[in-house]
Amino acid sequence: MDTIEQALEFEQTKMKSLSTSDRIEISREAKRLILELNQIYKKKKDERIMDIMKRLTAIKQKVEKRLKGRPTV
Repeated sequence: MDTIEQALEFEQTKMKSLSTSDRIEISREAKRLILELNQIYKKKKDERIMDIMKRLTAIKQKVEKRLKGRPTV
């Protein structure tokens, strides 16, 4: 259950005024947590774990969207 606690703590971190390296680090940490939670979910099939993974994925997508920048026309 340590991974679940880490994921919940990760959700509470501030995501404002981050440098590029901070965004990369957050994206990698989110990916690591999502993959670990997925392994737990495969065994237990607990919907709460799926909800945590969905929220982490949303955070990861926001950060990555900011990393990629605005598309050029």
